Amino acid sequence: MSRFVSTALIGAAMLVSGNAFAAKYDAAAGKATYDASCATCHKAGLMGAPKTGAKADWAPRVAQGVDAMVAKSIKGFKGTKGMMPAKGGNAKLTDAQVGNAVAYMVGASK
Repeated sequence: MSRFVSTALIGAAMLVSGNAFAAKYDAAAGKATYDASCATCHKAGLMGAPKTGAKADWAPRVAQGVDAMVAKSIKGFKGTKGMMPAKGGNAKLTDAQVGNAVAYMVGASK
């Protein structure tokens, strides 16, 4: 597959996923959760976390779809490049807060 087609497909997935984020989650509200619970890892890329603002880090995750990203963030995930503790290690977060924080990071990484 050509590089152009691959880039176009990822861009289309991000556009569609971005619309899904807008409908389900509040990215503006997610900033507070991000600042309090997510930034420690996502600013620096600790434990393989995709860095906030890094399009290349987020593109393959966004391509999985909003529901998969939020589910992995809520339940936790261990991949080949790193891991995500359940709710970022903050069990007090609600599922909605986690979804909002994911929406914030994706929005900041487009």
